[in-house]
Amino acid sequence: MEVVAVRRGAVRSVVLAGLLVLLGGVGSGVGNARAGAGPEADVAYHGRVALDGGRLRILLVPENEGPSALANATVRLRLSAELAARQELAEGCARAGLREVVCETGELPLHGRGRHIGLVLRLKEPATEVVVRVDTWWNGGATDRNHTNNEHAVLALDTGDSYAF
Repeated sequence: MEVVAVRRGAVRSVVLAGLLVLLGGVGSGVGNARAGAGPEADVAYHGRVALDGGRLRILLVPENEGPSALANATVRLRLSAELAARQELAEGCARAGLREVVCETGELPLHGRGRHIGLVLRLKEPATEVVVRVDTWWNGGATDRNHTNNEHAVLALDTGDSYAF
């Protein structure tokens, strides 16, 4: 795995969340969230995807419909085509595989939006179409019972047109 750019806070949060999941939710945080006693938040993603000449442009806005605010979450973008070896990623984003990028959302206030995430990803080889799958990789330790608004699959054709989700 090649990490091109990432903020230290994002790595620390993701690593801590991963360890808690592996350990079965030590203490009151993750364990209680699984039992329904922890925080609950409805994270949603809206945005646009455009493919033009081997470059994939993604604008994504995370939102939280509540009932709890989140300090941070992590969105995952999985592509049907391989990424070029070198990428200039937005702050808070990291490469997570040959076809995958993860980005922290920043604070998600109750009934509010997180930071706008803008990416221009170069593909390894030009493609006539790319499917972009968007989902939550880590939800800040909260339960999200509504996945219909945070799991998307968007087909982008190599026309330069923008496809909304």
